[in-house]
Amino acid sequence: MGLDRISIRETTIADAFKSGGYATGCIGKWHNGALDQRYHPNARGFDEFTGFCGGWMDYYNWWLDTNGQRQNTDGRYVTEVLTDSAIDFIHRHKNEPFFLYVPYNAPHSPLQAPEETVQPFLDMGLSKSVAIIYAMIEEMDKGIHRILEKLEQEGLTNNTIVMMSSDNGPAFGSSPDQVEPGTPLKCDRYNCGFNGSKGSVYEGGIRVPMIVRWPDGFESGREIKDVIHFTDWLPTLLNICNIDHPGERPLDGHNVLPILQGETPDEAPRRFWQLSQYSPPIGHCNAAMRDGAWKLVRPRIHIPFATPEGEDLTKRYVEQDIEYKYNPDNVTLMRDPIPERIIPDPKDPELYNIDDDPLEQKNIATDQPDRVSRMLTELETWFEEVESERLSIPSEW
Repeated sequence: MGLDRISIRETTIADAFKSGGYATGCIGKWHNGALDQRYHPNARGFDEFTGFCGGWMDYYNWWLDTNGQRQNTDGRYVTEVLTDSAIDFIHRHKNEPFFLYVPYNAPHSPLQAPEETVQPFLDMGLSKSVAIIYAMIEEMDKGIHRILEKLEQEGLTNNTIVMMSSDNGPAFGSSPDQVEPGTPLKCDRYNCGFNGSKGSVYEGGIRVPMIVRWPDGFESGREIKDVIHFTDWLPTLLNICNIDHPGERPLDGHNVLPILQGETPDEAPRRFWQLSQYSPPIGHCNAAMRDGAWKLVRPRIHIPFATPEGEDLTKRYVEQDIEYKYNPDNVTLMRDPIPERIIPDPKDPELYNIDDDPLEQKNIATDQPDRVSRMLTELETWFEEVESERLSIPSEW
């Protein structure tokens, strides 16, 4: 349905590092367009790719794309296979600058993990769903440990920047097609008490840890609490590596190297989020803005399809994604037009002071009407600018 791809006219982080003389590799999940070679990692700046395109992959009955060639499952756990590929990439490029992106599938559904790793979590009294998820994370942690060991063995530890983060907060549920029969769909997972989860603009959905290690460049053991957005990493890494951004389009992020080196910014830039997962995007649904400690939230609203055909299309899209993962030769790209939706009135905006209330328990919008009005205007202006940019993209279908 065209909702999961970066426009071809955009310059990717792989394009940037490749232009700077780096060998570039992507190993894992590339959720940026399937069944269309224009969006394949090898077409978006990555010299090498081993992984899969789309939202998920079976952890045992997998097949992987290696630079356009299919590798069928050998029965191993796919997290281990991806780790092996990452270690091989490092070994082959140890004598030159390299940029390696390893987006593990774990712990994304389907919920599958080795029984011997799951059992200790079951013994702790955790539900089966949560036990499997934590086991998937443990298997991923083992892989990360092996990658760090490889860097040490090759003498690359001190001058290699290693970054590890989650892409969003934890999911609190799974769909029936993504779990084993009899596994509960609800996942009561630990999330530090934050409000919200995956898919939400509350802190539980967007606040994630980032671990950065660079012995030659950063003091170890420091905790940074400044707000850093994922869009900041591209300009920051290019600055560290002395690479000019090759694209003509401006970047949304900011160079946060001074913050990483211990400096305190005079004024934090305003930050914006919006995720409605609808097309076209709905600006007053599931959107947020940060201005220092203040955070404005436009709560999520349900936006139904105008006709039943819309739900049928969504179901077919999910079915196509599943079929593609098991029988890729039997699937063709869906090009169905996006059905209309019924857009209801927005919910009242909410306001939180994150310094005082990081768990977003106290909505103080009624106490700060002027601040709410100003931030609401800024959020709407930002959304209109982004939407105008989106509408300027030539049709790529």
